[in-house]
Amino acid sequence: MTAPRAVADGVWVITGEISEARPSAHRDDLLRAAALPEWRAREFLAGRGLLRRLLTAVRPELASGAVVPDAHGKPWLRACPEVGVSVSHSRGRLAAAVAVGARVGVDVQRPGATVTASFARRLLGETGAEALAGLPAARAAEEVAWVWTAQEACVKADGRGLAGRPWTVGVAPGSRFGRWGPYRWIALRGISATPLSCAFGPPDQAMAWAGGEEGPRTAGERTRKG
Repeated sequence: MTAPRAVADGVWVITGEISEARPSAHRDDLLRAAALPEWRAREFLAGRGLLRRLLTAVRPELASGAVVPDAHGKPWLRACPEVGVSVSHSRGRLAAAVAVGARVGVDVQRPGATVTASFARRLLGETGAEALAGLPAARAAEEVAWVWTAQEACVKADGRGLAGRPWTVGVAPGSRFGRWGPYRWIALRGISATPLSCAFGPPDQAMAWAGGEEGPRTAGERTRKG
């Protein structure tokens, strides 16, 4: 388990293995886990435990609060929606992120042994995929995983997940940082040997609590939806 790392002003990330994580014992988390298959419940509780560990380190007053999903499944803090949170799992690897006054997305991916040319083209386009053509298969797969984590982190910060079409986020092979709309993304190559990226940005320019279980919305969305 790594120690919490500040990756930008007000943005922290922590990573670890599910086997090393202390599962969350929070009542709300246990209730949600009870409805999941055993393997998924173990993963879920480990992720929530890691997030609460990070909150204890950086915003301890929020560590015991309710973490609930919005309509798209993105977690948020019911008592403090202006603090963004995100969790990621990949084949036994975990990551969590917290951002004060910002939306945040984190993604970790254990790369496969190889990657298909069609998948590489989908994420990188023809030019980017060609740049990987001369690499050993495992190295190419690792670089594609780095690209995917940056793309996924962006759409997770945005709140749409796969519906945000992460493969359309422009990320060049080998890049360490960039922008997608209002979001900044960072590939945390100096922090993690496993591909890991974080994205963060303004809380929809004007985050406002809308009540219920939908999660935080923008002032504009509140106007449109009533």
